[in-house]
Amino acid sequence: MFDPMITLVLVGLLSIGCQYFAYRVKLPAILPLLIIGIVVGPVFDVINADRLFGDLLFPVVSLSVAIILFEGALTLKFKDIAGHGNMVRNLCSVGVVVTWIVAALAAHFTLGMSWQLAFLFGAIVTVTGPTVIVPMIRTVRPNTNLANILRWEGIIIDPIGALLAVLVFEFIVAAQGSAISHTFLIFGKTIGIGLALGWAGGYFLGLCLRKSWIPHYLQNTAVLTIILGVFAASNVVAHESGLLAVTVTGMVLANMKNVNVEDILEFKETLSTLLISGLFILLATRLNLDAIADVGVGIVLVLIAVMFIARPLSVIASAVGTGLNWREMALISWIAPRGIVAAAVSALFSLKLEEIGYEGASMIVPMVFMVIIATVIIQSLTAGYVAKWLKVQAAPPTGFLIFGGSKFSRLLAKEMMNQEIGVCIADTNWDAIREARMMDIPVYFGNPMSEHASRNLQMETIGTVLIMSPYKQLNPMVAYHFEYTMGKMEVFGLSNNEQAARPSHQVSEHYARKLSLFDEGVTYGYLASAVARGASIKTTRITDEFSFTDYIETYGARVTPLVAIDDEQHFHTFLSGEEKIPKSGWKVISLIEPEQGQENQSNKGG
Repeated sequence: MFDPMITLVLVGLLSIGCQYFAYRVKLPAILPLLIIGIVVGPVFDVINADRLFGDLLFPVVSLSVAIILFEGALTLKFKDIAGHGNMVRNLCSVGVVVTWIVAALAAHFTLGMSWQLAFLFGAIVTVTGPTVIVPMIRTVRPNTNLANILRWEGIIIDPIGALLAVLVFEFIVAAQGSAISHTFLIFGKTIGIGLALGWAGGYFLGLCLRKSWIPHYLQNTAVLTIILGVFAASNVVAHESGLLAVTVTGMVLANMKNVNVEDILEFKETLSTLLISGLFILLATRLNLDAIADVGVGIVLVLIAVMFIARPLSVIASAVGTGLNWREMALISWIAPRGIVAAAVSALFSLKLEEIGYEGASMIVPMVFMVIIATVIIQSLTAGYVAKWLKVQAAPPTGFLIFGGSKFSRLLAKEMMNQEIGVCIADTNWDAIREARMMDIPVYFGNPMSEHASRNLQMETIGTVLIMSPYKQLNPMVAYHFEYTMGKMEVFGLSNNEQAARPSHQVSEHYARKLSLFDEGVTYGYLASAVARGASIKTTRITDEFSFTDYIETYGARVTPLVAIDDEQHFHTFLSGEEKIPKSGWKVISLIEPEQGQENQSNKGG
């Protein structure tokens, strides 16, 4: 029997299950979400979005897409376009136009779609998106330059492609039953109202955040509700202008000076997991398998055009004057999976066009979903082999991510950099990050587990994570996060002597094994006090005349070995309970306390 409450709970359980499955197998979450939606929808008819929501389906999808577009636009900072090279800028401008035109031509001539729907389809499939690109980059491990290009293309092209699709859609709606002159008049009104209300909404929100007119605990909720208000008001003033308005609002807010949108973006993570996951299962339940079958072999020809003609042509056109070689261009051409924005926007536009009786509108969703499934599956399975064949994979990751920006961490990171070890410090404490920046140490300000970090924290060269922060509740979560997201790697933390003495500080056996960094009893408190007493971090070369045993005997209890560098420039972290004897030719980075502090060494565990 149909029970709306049970159905909604089932959607929630399925969505979180798909997210967890994707997390464990390192696949873009959109793929299991769409597959489960198809299975519980058109295949077994367990869930039906139309039956569940009835007349509310259209408003629910509209508001959800408005939130998705707003949040995507919040990541579009104009300085990013200029700051990440000509290739990214070209892919997000020239490349978008080339993909749009080629995909539209393919849809029109192979499937007989009207020019309006063909260009709408072409605009929708210009979007890749970070949610599908980032997991693929981690698996493929292209060189740093290619990884940056692909990552930032996905971030920046999200709102640009969505905006193009919105404009095409609004032109189609404006052209319904109107003369050409009237069409352009309605289209101009829609664009004008969308731009005006979007700018006003973004500027107003920016002032509210800049001047702290809204209490901090209400900011996320207030921004969300105001955005929905802008969307609804714009639609009332000019039909279908709301999506443009919220996209412009996000862009204005992202680019206002002295306005911090990081908290809003972090709020997006929880909202996206709940809202988008459920939305895609529901949208997939509406897929008409007969409609996909009716498209027939034409969709295969469209896929070939999108993957093997549009993408390579857009990359070639964008690469002019950038200095990329053919191998690098070939890999970029092969990695362009479509993602969340394409699926959401196509479903909404299809709903709206079907509502006004637009002929052929039902073809949009199955075509876009087939492009998404095909690009994600084919490219996820083959991109690693293609990168290896093209010889554009990065070297095995050897860098260090240090979570915790204490003075000790900064001194260690600087000495690592002096020894040509790649290193980055992540912390949520701005003062620690500021001090690290003043020492020219690469940093990430924020939670390294956040979605923002997945877009901006460059992990391709990181092979070891050292957890050295004072945040006892956050440290285990960071350890588990990197252990699962990066696969086989090293994640180690400082010892926490409290776990043996205080039952409330017990940790799992698995995590306890990670608390072995440097030496037994070397805690955050010990390192902080040692640095305060004047301890320094130095690098010493081990030779036949001065062995590691001689080194330890020379400094005695004043030395704590941290990292060893062998003669092939491989790095080895010292761990308690693990005997590591550096050989002749190796270098050892150690913490060395001054002689006057020698009497305090018997209490290392403090």
